[in-house]
Amino acid sequence: MFFSVTTGLGLLAFSGLLTGLYVLITGRRSWARIPAGRRGGAIAVAASVVTLIVAATLAPAAELEETSPISEPGPVSSPSASATPTPARTSEPTPTPETEPTPETEPAPEAVPESEPEPEAAAPAAAGTALAQLDTIPIKGRAPKTGYDRDLFGPAWKDVDRNGCDQRNDILRRDLESVSLKPGTNNCVVASGTLLDPFTGSVISFVRGEGTSNAVQIDHVVALSDAWQKGAQQMAQNQREAFANDPLNLLAVDGPSNGAKGDGDAATWLPPNKGFRCEYVALQTAVKAKYGLWMTQAESDAIRGILTSSCPDQPVPADGGVIVAPEPAPATVQVPAEAPAPDSAPAPDPVPAAPEDVHYENCDAVKAAGAAPIQVGDPGWQPKFDRDGDGVGCEN
Repeated sequence: MFFSVTTGLGLLAFSGLLTGLYVLITGRRSWARIPAGRRGGAIAVAASVVTLIVAATLAPAAELEETSPISEPGPVSSPSASATPTPARTSEPTPTPETEPTPETEPAPEAVPESEPEPEAAAPAAAGTALAQLDTIPIKGRAPKTGYDRDLFGPAWKDVDRNGCDQRNDILRRDLESVSLKPGTNNCVVASGTLLDPFTGSVISFVRGEGTSNAVQIDHVVALSDAWQKGAQQMAQNQREAFANDPLNLLAVDGPSNGAKGDGDAATWLPPNKGFRCEYVALQTAVKAKYGLWMTQAESDAIRGILTSSCPDQPVPADGGVIVAPEPAPATVQVPAEAPAPDSAPAPDPVPAAPEDVHYENCDAVKAAGAAPIQVGDPGWQPKFDRDGDGVGCEN
């Protein structure tokens, strides 16, 4: 109720303020019958402002009074027992359902990449195997072929073991079966035989003769040109000759296959017969280890791939030979220089012959004898020859 009064008072004061401002500004008479002129308008404005202040002061108290709870009187018992007043039912506030807190969405854990298992280190190769020997061979690039000549490895076939037979026929007798020898050659020259070719796995009949001998050729397991490019340039001449004729490095094989191989290494050529490849690369490894030759990376990888995948226990080939040491350079004999002959002593001056008893009668005799001018001490000197006393006579 009090709040309604203050509200009405405020509206009245606000209307009066607007009307007073109208009269004050225009000087005209308003609908509220305020006298015309600025004086009347000013009075109306002032009165309205005061009224607004009073209304504003009373408004908080009215709000406080309206919001305070009003104690309701308890039920009054009526003298009539039949009339039992029903107590007023106050509306209970409907409980507001509590909003369950939304669970915070936890960020999904970042997926940690699974670490790849580290590859197990390869077990060291067993001692005495070609794989273990391969690990000892240096890896380098191929040197230039410049300067290569077959003659740098000595004659084509030497009798290195001095058995009276060259290495070609020695290898043919070793590798062929059913060998027959040419008569009159001191059991050296192979005339015919049968070869179970390791390169192709085929059986080849060998018959010596023009046009047939090339069916079986002697292969250098490590080709001479390949060796030249991988360390043989630094060998002494006798080492190169031993390398070219070493039985460890020689095989009797199919001629066309040997031609196809050329000077290739394991990275560029392998025998068509896969059953022989393990033994073949083991031979190449043994030869290079024996003579201190190196391999290229591709060559080493090719040999390692064959050994590890097919024959990790492939043994080092048997070899009864030893590494050939370079021949020592001939000692230079220092011939002592002949001592120079001592200078011959100068010949002694000839002993003058004893002066003969020479006598000159006068200067004419001195001159006739060719002794003029004559001096003191000369044979035949006489003071009478020196007329001017200077020690020389017969001057004129």
